[in-house]
Amino acid sequence: MKALLKTSFALPGQQTKYTGKVREVITLNNNTLVMIATDRLSAFDVVMPKGIPYKGQILNQIATQMLNATADIVPNWLQATPDPMVSVGKMCTPFKVEMVIRGYLSGHAAREYKAGKRELCGVVMPEGMIENDRFPTPIITPATKADEGHDEDISREEIIRQGIVDEAEYIQLESYTRALFERGSALAADKGLILVDTKYEFGKTAEGEIVLIDEIHTPDSSRYFYADGYKERQAQGEPQKQLSKEFVRQWLISNGFQGLEGQEVPIMSEAYIEEVSQRYIELFENITGKKFEKADNSDLETRIEKNILSYLQDNSAR
Repeated sequence: MKALLKTSFALPGQQTKYTGKVREVITLNNNTLVMIATDRLSAFDVVMPKGIPYKGQILNQIATQMLNATADIVPNWLQATPDPMVSVGKMCTPFKVEMVIRGYLSGHAAREYKAGKRELCGVVMPEGMIENDRFPTPIITPATKADEGHDEDISREEIIRQGIVDEAEYIQLESYTRALFERGSALAADKGLILVDTKYEFGKTAEGEIVLIDEIHTPDSSRYFYADGYKERQAQGEPQKQLSKEFVRQWLISNGFQGLEGQEVPIMSEAYIEEVSQRYIELFENITGKKFEKADNSDLETRIEKNILSYLQDNSAR
């Protein structure tokens, strides 16, 4: 199985190209962004040496469906998806924070809680919780958006004090975050899932409008539990059955890697890469309720370039 790790083509009118952990973002001279979801896999803010076949297609198609399903409550950047791994939309200036919202004590929050901390990003977490318990009210725990290295937890007060986001705009980001999480939770419940936690990123258009950018409600940006049996597993102190890339993080931890200085990334075998690919397909089908249809990946870069060029040509002719 083939995986796309990077692209090397240049598009007409291309001004800049930004390579993130997973996505490549190309800026065109008409205030258009072309975002390519590669098959790269990132965990603990480190990009793994090998890609996961179909992962980019899965993330892009979930994100597209979720952006369309929330466009009535929060405006977003998306305009078109000319290829299964590509989204095209409005150029925005990103806010330098990720809006993380948690409905349950899981993942990073649970690890901090086990270490004895009862406050995360300035938000107090109740005593007496066990891992995967539901918070009385979802908590927002922002993180700074790092260009390189690790994102870092930060409080609302510190964001405003440092002038990273002004107070009025931050209040709007919080309002959008809660509305999106409520909609995402309802969409998940409809599929027999629980949206545990997720992150949202926002930007501002040239006209000054705050819009939702990047991906939402994907297994890379979100954690899901199966609703069936959640209460029983919780009562018995059993791990929850979940849909997220947490299984990759746990595999890395069991192989001695948590992204810390001096640690070497363990090598994933071809068999394990195929297993991860199948898990992502399972995630897609459960989250969207649709059968996953594998796109032709015999020559990914050529296919992607051809589809983008065709879209740009058609769009310029209108």
